[in-house]
Amino acid sequence: MREWLDRTTDTWAPPTAKDLAGPFRFLFWLTRSQARRVAQGAFLGTVWMVGLAVPPWVLSRAVDEGLVGRDSAALIKWALVLLGVSVLIALLAIARHRTMTKIRMDASFRSVRATVWHTSRLGASLARRVSAGEIVTVGIADVHTVAMALTVTGPGVGAIIAYAVVAVILFTTSPLLAAVVLAGVPLLVVAVGPFLHRIERTGGEYRVHQGRLTTRLVDVLAGLRVLNGLGGKQFVADRYDEQSQRLVRRGYKVAVPASWVGALSTGLPALFLAAVVWLSARMAATGVITIGEVVAVYGYVAVLVVPVSNFIEGGGDIARARVAGQRIIDLLNLPVARDDERDGGPLPHGSGPLTDPASGVVVRPGLLTALVAARTAEAIEVIERLGRVGGTRTGSADTAVTWAGIRIDEVTSAELRSRLVVADNDAEVFAGTVREIVAGRLEPDDSRIHQALQVAVAEDIVEALPDGLDTAIAAGGTDLSGGQRQRIRLARAVYAAPDILLAVDPTSAVDANTEAAMVDRIREARRDTTTVITTMSPLVLDRADEVIVLIDGKVSAVGKHAELLHTDSSYRELVSRAQEGR
Repeated sequence: MREWLDRTTDTWAPPTAKDLAGPFRFLFWLTRSQARRVAQGAFLGTVWMVGLAVPPWVLSRAVDEGLVGRDSAALIKWALVLLGVSVLIALLAIARHRTMTKIRMDASFRSVRATVWHTSRLGASLARRVSAGEIVTVGIADVHTVAMALTVTGPGVGAIIAYAVVAVILFTTSPLLAAVVLAGVPLLVVAVGPFLHRIERTGGEYRVHQGRLTTRLVDVLAGLRVLNGLGGKQFVADRYDEQSQRLVRRGYKVAVPASWVGALSTGLPALFLAAVVWLSARMAATGVITIGEVVAVYGYVAVLVVPVSNFIEGGGDIARARVAGQRIIDLLNLPVARDDERDGGPLPHGSGPLTDPASGVVVRPGLLTALVAARTAEAIEVIERLGRVGGTRTGSADTAVTWAGIRIDEVTSAELRSRLVVADNDAEVFAGTVREIVAGRLEPDDSRIHQALQVAVAEDIVEALPDGLDTAIAAGGTDLSGGQRQRIRLARAVYAAPDILLAVDPTSAVDANTEAAMVDRIREARRDTTTVITTMSPLVLDRADEVIVLIDGKVSAVGKHAELLHTDSSYRELVSRAQEGR
């Protein structure tokens, strides 16, 4: 039986644009995605809550037939019935709680999966559009808050039905009592409503500042070694403490209405219970209802405390989920660089030429090309356009980047990324073994991995590690030096064996001897493919097949390093400054 209840199929699909139209649409998507389990939770919640109304009725029978009627047999019979009903209600409560826990976990994992799926589609543009702290807060706090709101799909549905059932039962006992009960809950909602609106308003403000503070914490942790070296750790700690205290004060503003909702969810039903019990006692004193019916009414109204509390708590959960859900869909609504669902034509065979009309850069196939600029940012902008990084389209028909005459923004990302790789020094080094890191998304092949490491002059790194390729590397490569991380990143790009490799200053963190070996090996290993390197290093420039010089983002000269030194004074001055800087 348990296996049948737990049986589900993985039917995950990303949310559509309609599902991200608003927080409630997102909550509906989470509910619809596990409709069978939600229906099961609603059924169990309903049966459990309606079942809570049975013991008062059984108890009233025991009082009227057993105690008042002085019938021991009837008393024993109804006592046994009460025991059986209580055991059944306990089992239903366990099954309901188990199912609702699964619903919350499914909603949480589904939300996390959606955010991971979308952030992977955003790629390199993610860091420029959303802070790391915001992503962390979404993945931890917001996802949990939204998942908690799905509790209303079980006990919430059960509360509505149980409330209606108890109202009908009370109507058969006394229409006056039923009228009081039916009028009481709307009054409770009116009392709690303003606090729910305040939770939304203050919760939204708190959530924004929470994301900012988390971003600062991530930045501090990432730069802790630098802060220790500069002696600024205490200053940053004091700043963080000050901002943390501001967040605490904002948290108090959220806690005030939330605490009122919590108090009212317990206090108002108790007052409601007291009012109905007082009224039923007055009716029993005048003989309108029997003593057993008084007991039953007390039990029914006591049962109503559960659904009424669920109404109020569910309202608070939904108010908080509305704020958290908005932050999630704000992330999921960030436009991706390209809609990969669209059809795109194939790239032509070969490795170029790759042309950027905006700058005038033409990368000829089969060459090691060096890209030089007075300002490094200009060279990086060209690389990002050539590699279609950070934008949906590369421009109009006259300014679009082309690969052998084919616009690269008319090609699917899967096709482009299998043929062209952009490697920069900010590329993430994920936790894993050296083998997994170098292989990346491809199947690991130890022979090819060793060749890629050899090209990147990184074989000495692996030889020094205790378990070679099986050695685990920490996330971000924090257990490697800057030069080691740079060479591992280059090895990963080389292992992908793209037709075109665009590398942003891949030798900036190594010494001259290692730099010379890296360039020579890259040139040899990629003899029949195209490689572009942004650099200011005379050593790399001298080994390049072709040097392209950028001034103010436009091509000013193209040629060999030695030729340009004799014919281009701007280039000569540029290289001289770079050499002095080294």
